[in-house]
Amino acid sequence: QVQLVESGGGLVQPGGSLRLSCAASGIRVFSMYTMGWYRQAPGKQRELVATITGVTGGGSTNYGDSVRGRFTISRDNPKNTVYLQMNSLKPEDTAVYYCNTNVLGYDSWGQGTQVTVSS
Repeated sequence: QVQLVESGGGLVQPGGSLRLSCAASGIRVFSMYTMGWYRQAPGKQRELVATITGVTGGGSTNYGDSVRGRFTISRDNPKNTVYLQMNSLKPEDTAVYYCNTNVLGYDSWGQGTQVTVSS
């Protein structure tokens, strides 16, 4: 069974930085699968933040328009972990951030980590 555990959220001032981590378990060959970060703010739909493909996709990255140029997704395959480096944070980045993967057609989500950007 795939399990995804996010960490690293918290309260940060506008313009600050945070790094989120997502530790995956139960995936036989972690390096093969695309990993993603999504977020959901109160009263809004869940939206794409960033994705990174597995080795067969060359580790290609994709970003949502609102975070492109400020956020960076990366992965450490030996550690079965994906990261989201968030810089120049804005109040509108406040949301619960979720880690996601799809293994053999089954979608898995973490429990989420809260990020609050406020002065």
